[in-house]
Amino acid sequence: MSESPAPLTAAMFNVMLALSDGDKHGYAILKDVAAQTNGEVQLSTGTLYGIVKRLLNEGMIVELRRRPAAEDDDSRRRYYHLTAEGRKAAVAEAVRMEKLLERARAKRLIQQLRHA
Repeated sequence: MSESPAPLTAAMFNVMLALSDGDKHGYAILKDVAAQTNGEVQLSTGTLYGIVKRLLNEGMIVELRRRPAAEDDDSRRRYYHLTAEGRKAAVAEAVRMEKLLERARAKRLIQQLRHA
């Protein structure tokens, strides 16, 4: 039986989700998380860079060497990319959360969302 990745914290999952559709620098990750959560999640820079350090150490993300054109860039920015291992962990977390929600619905703790 293959071992599933350890559950991610909500903040880690949000960072990985922000990187799932393309490479970003730190400030862009913060903006993406806030936008995708309608402002419900606002990571501090300290929290973000703690998560980035951990994800780098675990091989879930990498810092990119290639950079945008100089006129579109700030040399202080560091750009990050979700690795194949990171994507696998993020997918596993999304599936884990989906199963949790299914059980909560089955127990009538929450109702099925209705899409208009």
